[in-house]
Amino acid sequence: MSNIQETKLTDDQLIQAEFDALLEEYLQSNHRRKVERITKAFNLANQAHAGAKRRSGEPYIIHPLAVARIVCGEMGLGSTSISAALLHDVVEDTEYTVEDIKNMFGPKIAQIVDGLTKISGGIFGEQASAQAENFRKLLLTMSDDIRVILIKIADRLHNMRTLGSMPPAKQYKIAGETLYLYAPLAHRLGLFTMKTELEDLSFKYEHPEEYKSISDKLKATEEQRNRLFNLFREPVDEKLKAMGLNYEMKARVKSVYSIWNKMEAKNVSFEDIYDIYAVRIIFDPLPGVDEKNQCWDIYSLITDIYRIRPDRIRDWVSRPKANGYQALHLTVMGPDGEWVEIQIRSRRMDEIAEKGFAAHWKYKESAVEEDTELDKWLQTITEILESPDPNALDFLDTIKLNLFSSEIFVFTPKGDMKTLPQGATSLDFAYALHTDIGNRCIGAKVNHRLVPLSHQLKSGDQVEILTSRSQEPQPEWLNFVTTARARSRIDAVLKKAKKEASKAGEEKVIAAFRKAELEANTSNLDKVSMYFGFPKREEFYYAVEKADVVLPENIKKLIKEKSDNVLFKYVKQAFGGGNKSQKKEDAKKEEEKEKPKFDKSKPYILKEEGFIRNYVLAECCKPIPGDDALGFINDDGNVVVHKRSCPIAMRLKSSFGERILNTQWSSHETAMFDATLSVKGIDSVGVLTSITKTIAEYNVNIQRLLIEANDGMFEGKIKMKVHDVEDIQHMCVALSKLKSIKSVGRIAD
Repeated sequence: MSNIQETKLTDDQLIQAEFDALLEEYLQSNHRRKVERITKAFNLANQAHAGAKRRSGEPYIIHPLAVARIVCGEMGLGSTSISAALLHDVVEDTEYTVEDIKNMFGPKIAQIVDGLTKISGGIFGEQASAQAENFRKLLLTMSDDIRVILIKIADRLHNMRTLGSMPPAKQYKIAGETLYLYAPLAHRLGLFTMKTELEDLSFKYEHPEEYKSISDKLKATEEQRNRLFNLFREPVDEKLKAMGLNYEMKARVKSVYSIWNKMEAKNVSFEDIYDIYAVRIIFDPLPGVDEKNQCWDIYSLITDIYRIRPDRIRDWVSRPKANGYQALHLTVMGPDGEWVEIQIRSRRMDEIAEKGFAAHWKYKESAVEEDTELDKWLQTITEILESPDPNALDFLDTIKLNLFSSEIFVFTPKGDMKTLPQGATSLDFAYALHTDIGNRCIGAKVNHRLVPLSHQLKSGDQVEILTSRSQEPQPEWLNFVTTARARSRIDAVLKKAKKEASKAGEEKVIAAFRKAELEANTSNLDKVSMYFGFPKREEFYYAVEKADVVLPENIKKLIKEKSDNVLFKYVKQAFGGGNKSQKKEDAKKEEEKEKPKFDKSKPYILKEEGFIRNYVLAECCKPIPGDDALGFINDDGNVVVHKRSCPIAMRLKSSFGERILNTQWSSHETAMFDATLSVKGIDSVGVLTSITKTIAEYNVNIQRLLIEANDGMFEGKIKMKVHDVEDIQHMCVALSKLKSIKSVGRIAD
């Protein structure tokens, strides 16, 4: 037998084994048996993808099979979703059409496959330019049949599990958009297990060293955790058994990504994270006893044994989260003197928490309430979709506000309840009632007490909104609204007002040109706006109208001076002034000239020769040699370097993946980079001298030192020039050893 035949046989065996595993998982579920339909879908997909291979070298059909297994085994969906998952790439990658699918499998599966095909571009594919439009399509399709997004999440989960075969630049792009979009979506749909895995896998590819370091530490402390858990569970086991309960108790370890997030947010080490594990109790309700009451019975039993922390009780049993999550959370003092979180759930609650409420709310055989919280969420999203002209990235950020929210429940004076995100303000509540009420809001009465627009609401508050006809939305309102609805409504009014102000400013500028007997052509207007530091004319006109820019008496003199200035010509060229057709031609030549520079199969080496660098440092995160970094090719063909963890970089990865480069620092022995340290501690005599003396031992150049003391404590920022991350690390270690210093760390300034 030839090698080709052997490979084929091996591939066929692999495919058959995967399909058999899928059928076995399906037959173990409690769905109606529709094996023929699944087999028919598999046979069509297998034949359509015949001969196609994935980058890893395995047959392409393995991917749809893996997605179908996730949909079946990890989401608990039935034959319709499994068949659609098997067929999800057929229309996009082969000759088959949606009409063919409809004729063979009926309208429902065809509709889901069509939805998946429509959203395969944009943020989900290579073309990022149509991103907002594709996201609109995705969310509008969701409200039609949510199985589209569930299968899309399963598809992304399998792609993340097999991301190792991709080149690094592609890994950053896919990991970035997964963390930015898919993980929040999975969380909102109640797919907690998947959300955690998506976050961990993204983190693993973006920060491999940190991922390995935390994973190793978790492994090293596993034995100690198990010992503490066993100590904790013994007395609880005894009481639960006495109740006659059928239950399981297990320790759930915090995910690597969550631990890292907490370390970053609180600027602490792994050893300072105390809530690394939580105890989960999952029980089968006793016959004739309400499962909610049973949760409280278990709560009572635990608090008889261990001391409770009252401010950490979370009752999601009586009022579930919007994504369907139900559980009773409490925190008690463990036998080792550390706080331990306990989650109490029934088997049904656990099923929903693991496989997602979305998989259950609409597709059960019996009648189900359609008016769920998820429906309300989709309705809110649909309203945002209809708002005028959303910018692609702003639009995604607005949507993310809703994806991440935890809920509070607030009441009108008449007793009507509104669900709002945690941290929502009285202004958010006003917009939740009606756009006009939000736009005219001047304050509120919370529990009959007068409060400002920025007042944060709590669950159970009764809120009355106060309005005035003369009130209009202000730019600072955006600083304290948290709901996507409020933000999009305020944005719409502000954009309209800004447009009108720009128009009025333009008239003033043109009047000034007429007075100076100058032609108000594009070239002259560009010169003046760029002289005042505005690359866009609309921004310049707006500044003129708002009196932030005062036009000189003689504009003619200004233009003549600046036209003769070489530097001005360079600025004009950089910002794109001059003849448009010439600009396009120059840009085209420049682009063609730049293209061969970037070989994405190899890391782009960040070099510095003399005073010339082959890259630009991003102002938002100011990376330095040693930081995990990536490159972004901007419109000018320059490589802008960001930290991989930078929020702006995350947006770029999810929106302009094709422009992302894998970068590598060369040795920067002579070069110096900006870095800022934040220092906090106890105010004492000579503390400033100790700090400066310690820093002086390293070959760095302090540029600015600002320290403020208050109530016996001090906070300081030290801006300096350093060679690399190692300088910073050594300094932080040395400073943290000083008696008065309580915390020290690098910050973006």
